[in-house]
Amino acid sequence: MNAIHVAHRETKNWADRVALAAVRVLRWGMDTATGYTHDKGSIKPKGDSNPAALSQNKGWFAMSERKWLVRALFLESVAGVPGMVAASVRHLHSLRRLKRDHGWIETLLEEAYNERMHLLTFMKMAEPGRFMKFMILGAQGVFYNGFFLSYLISPRICHRFVGFLEEEAVLTYTRMIADIDAGKLPKWEKLEAPEIAIRYWNMPEGHRSMRDLLLYIRADEAKHREVNHTLGNLEQNTDPNPFVSEYEDPSKPHPTKSIENIKPVGWERKEVM
Repeated sequence: MNAIHVAHRETKNWADRVALAAVRVLRWGMDTATGYTHDKGSIKPKGDSNPAALSQNKGWFAMSERKWLVRALFLESVAGVPGMVAASVRHLHSLRRLKRDHGWIETLLEEAYNERMHLLTFMKMAEPGRFMKFMILGAQGVFYNGFFLSYLISPRICHRFVGFLEEEAVLTYTRMIADIDAGKLPKWEKLEAPEIAIRYWNMPEGHRSMRDLLLYIRADEAKHREVNHTLGNLEQNTDPNPFVSEYEDPSKPHPTKSIENIKPVGWERKEVM
């Protein structure tokens, strides 16, 4: 999990550019709503190979433990939507056309459940206030319906959008970990992960700190990044889900459900078909 790093898939066509632009707009709104900022000029901790700056630590812009939790709560409340929407659309599509879905629905539902567990974990650490709950309600109403309509029009762009969104999630959690390592979040240095997280990830004794928890969550987000970038490369109605497929030569690198052979920018269609 320590090997997970920040990565960005370069845009290759107009659809990719539309997806990336949508993520940047969403990122701007999320940054504004959660009061987030970081200092792009900060020096990374010694030995840190991740291309991420530390968060801003001066005055009003300081990212405290509370502000990080607010950001995580808002992020996960949004991140849990795409998988459920995509799975429901594909489920109804399969029923309507009387055809199999080729294994996509299972993976998308697993993603939605995983993101919800992230949210429930953070809720054990901070209870959102009324204003925050109102923002989440509004954001979910707009985002759910917008993503639903978008998925009906172009599932490929939607999966690319989620891939870019997960890139931002990996970046956010990488900065949180960097802040802990730099001693900027002292309340988290000895904080133990909530019981719900220990059970869900089966965290071993001696590896149940807040930093360990963030490593697990970042690894999940990196997997969602890989999955959605890969799904965005496939034929949406005919290709099987490569993450649940069997391969003629299992010894060759191929997509799996674990972080083994993880490919940050996704697998190209020619690599898995």
